[in-house]
Amino acid sequence: MDFASIRVITADVARLADFYERATGVDATWTNEDFAEVRTPTATLAIGSTRTVALFAAGSAEPGANRSVIIEFEVDDVEDVHAKLAGAEVVQEPTTMPWGNRSLLVRDPDGNLVNFFRRAARPGL
Repeated sequence: MDFASIRVITADVARLADFYERATGVDATWTNEDFAEVRTPTATLAIGSTRTVALFAAGSAEPGANRSVIIEFEVDDVEDVHAKLAGAEVVQEPTTMPWGNRSLLVRDPDGNLVNFFRRAARPGL
């Protein structure tokens, strides 16, 4: 089994795809107006319209209702991502965490929590 992606359901696929394109520098791949993917070398963030939910199970997912999952992207420069996302709701300014990672927490346009982080330097690696 391979982990394929995380899918976020939204009422505005274009708005959410734009946010993640700006944050990652990766252009979204569009299947149609109801579905786009932001594919990085190691993971895929799928973005689906509320109209797609009924294809699985009507009412099983709703946009903006998540408060338990953090979407995470490892980045080279946390401050650069912070600058690219000017105007986004910042939950935590760029901060060095106790374990050494540099981290920026923001909410995407639907309110999902997103962590952009740089791993701490690892001696000998």
